[in-house]
Amino acid sequence: MSGGVDSSTVAAMLRADGYTLVGLTLQLWNQRRLAGKEGMPEQVTGRCCSLDDVYDARRVAEALDIPYYVVNEQERFEDDVVRPFVREYLNGRTPIPCSLCNNHIKFDQLLVRARQIGADRIATGHYARNEYDAARNRWILSRPVDESKDQTYFLFGLTQEQLSRTLFPLGGYRKPEVRALAAQHGLAVAIKPDSQEICFIPGGDYKKFIGAYLHEQGEEIPDTAGELVSTTGEVIGQHGGIHNFTIGQRKGLGVASPDPLYVIQIEPGSRRVTVGSDAEATTQTLRARDLNWIAIPSLEGEMRVRAKIRHRHEPAWATIRRVGPEEVEACFDEPQRAVTPGQSAVFYDEDEVVGGGWIL
Repeated sequence: MSGGVDSSTVAAMLRADGYTLVGLTLQLWNQRRLAGKEGMPEQVTGRCCSLDDVYDARRVAEALDIPYYVVNEQERFEDDVVRPFVREYLNGRTPIPCSLCNNHIKFDQLLVRARQIGADRIATGHYARNEYDAARNRWILSRPVDESKDQTYFLFGLTQEQLSRTLFPLGGYRKPEVRALAAQHGLAVAIKPDSQEICFIPGGDYKKFIGAYLHEQGEEIPDTAGELVSTTGEVIGQHGGIHNFTIGQRKGLGVASPDPLYVIQIEPGSRRVTVGSDAEATTQTLRARDLNWIAIPSLEGEMRVRAKIRHRHEPAWATIRRVGPEEVEACFDEPQRAVTPGQSAVFYDEDEVVGGGWIL
């Protein structure tokens, strides 16, 4: 229970259906920890971690008359989400903390806690659907009815065992319907706004966060300043560090040009950042590693899929094939813009999640 409308509505729905429930909130990050340091805001609030959200979750649990506990996972969250987030940016990659959190915390440690308190399953407010397919002897993860709220891109790492013990009650609902249900159940959070930020980076300024976090750890931001170059190798400027850039970025390049320029490549070894035109920012292939397969036991031969390369990306037709024990290559029918190392490539067959991995 995050304190938001989605997980609160799930609790109310299951309570009304006669389930025996225990409410759990994961305490993941101390929002006051970096407040006012190295340019960070003095007043810090955020979802999934703030005291206000814990209060809201507790109030919902009291209204539903269910036991409620706050589980402290701050140390694990810092080790498995925050530190990798910082490290990836410093290495010229663009991480997805929500996927890391789902893989290592919400559907790993939360299931451990569920077992400890004798719970059979966990239920969350994610917009996704899962069901068991007897013919394939597999649990299948699918996109929800409300595609505008689809969260399956962040859930590609779920294992068969995790899917078998998880309920996604909101998969068949649209967001306005969920808010209406919350109101029907008398939940005070029915009109609470959705969070749009990374929970541990209020304001969304990851550069300030990295500086403040490293300063707190007694570390300096590594010197990764270097050259801005064109696609022909011409040096057209200097930059202050590769962590300031992500593939496809247009603003904040620090170089004047009559035509828009975009980040095309980041080279940690040479510290060079290559920029070019919008057309030059496209590619027709990608490689992904550390694959997790859901709809199939493994990839054999080639497979036609629709591949999604970032959360707001419309899945595009591609052919995938294995190119190593832990790698696949996706060849798109049409070139795709800003294929970004560190992001996920998630493969779909209609609404089903075939699997996914991390873009190299």
